[in-house]
Amino acid sequence: MVGIFENLITFVGIFFISILQYSFIYLPVKEKIQELAHRYQNDVIHIRRHLHAHPELSFEEVQTGHYIAAQLATYGIPHTHGIAQNGVVATIQGKNPKKKTIALRADFDALPIQEANQVPYKSLNNGIMHACGHDAHTASLLGAARILYTLRDHFEGTIRCIFQPGEEKLPGGASLMIKEGVLEQPRPAAIFGQHVYPPLRAGMAGFRAGIYMASCDELYVTVKGRGGHGAAPQECVDSILITAHLITALQQIVSRFCDPAMPSVLTFGKINSTGGATNIIPNEVKVAGTFRTMNEKWRTDAHKKMKKMAEGLAKSMSGACEFQIVKGYPVLYNNEVLTRRAQKAAVEYLGKDKVVDLPLRMTAEDFAWYSQVIPACFYRLGTGNPERGITAALHTDTFDIEETALETGMGLMAWLAVGRE
Repeated sequence: MVGIFENLITFVGIFFISILQYSFIYLPVKEKIQELAHRYQNDVIHIRRHLHAHPELSFEEVQTGHYIAAQLATYGIPHTHGIAQNGVVATIQGKNPKKKTIALRADFDALPIQEANQVPYKSLNNGIMHACGHDAHTASLLGAARILYTLRDHFEGTIRCIFQPGEEKLPGGASLMIKEGVLEQPRPAAIFGQHVYPPLRAGMAGFRAGIYMASCDELYVTVKGRGGHGAAPQECVDSILITAHLITALQQIVSRFCDPAMPSVLTFGKINSTGGATNIIPNEVKVAGTFRTMNEKWRTDAHKKMKKMAEGLAKSMSGACEFQIVKGYPVLYNNEVLTRRAQKAAVEYLGKDKVVDLPLRMTAEDFAWYSQVIPACFYRLGTGNPERGITAALHTDTFDIEETALETGMGLMAWLAVGRE
């Protein structure tokens, strides 16, 4: 009797599994993606937590690259490891693979921040933290890759998944991967990038067509004077005073020379003197900062004006100035047609109330390099949850995400990759 009962339970179980499998086969592609995103959610959370606990700095992500490659191998997805040192590129061929190629990109480097969160997946690497969500980006793309590989007989074309190192450090891993041919053979018709966004609730997404994020340049200024006793400034060339005038004067580049219609930011975040004390004027002061704008022509003009003003001002005060500009990421431009199509697709996938328009941002992203080469769309994934206190800003020591956002992240990426013309 017990054997009959056990057989009945087994039969019922197989019956229901068969129904679920049959139902899945005949689901539309969107519903298939949503079902798989839900099914893989716990696995992707586990991946994100592993990455979060083992962060590596820009261009030092050796173990992260190996981990990504190992995950792809587990899924059976063909991939290449070692592009731009630690980068990984996976290739998923659907039906008629030569019809078109779509690229998806995630970055995986961390920041030099000591994590303050008390969570089970807290960073194990002292002074290094995933405070910009790159762990979530990579976990989402691994999930999307797994979904797309599972559904490779349900879409046409080829999907190229780009796992990129070094977004946080110039010249940016994107520029290096492009130089090594990641956008060639064949050139993708479009590329999508996704970034976490704490102000937006988990389950939502945001888009902006056209210019979206600023260029980013690093400024390194050395002011040279003649040091001496603080009680006898007449015998010195005061490098501190020159620096104070210089920082104030350079703000005119933004306030008096820039068209208000072209947003710009000039910020100095670091000042160090060589020597110096309460009663010692140092020989030299070093200043570091950033310049950002939304217009490439103005960017070039501003570089010339800053350098000329700084050198002239220091000379007028009997000192000298070395003004070095390290040109960084360009303006990030979201292709209008592609982005509007992607936003419409996001509405189809998430619902109209879950998709919003984004404001301009003066932050910068090396995804901009891709946008200079092929049609690109860089959008935001909501990761906030005020009720749980998950509201910390990017690049802070308490940054975290609402992990249910990963289901949205992987599913939406997969849906955008499959796309509709």
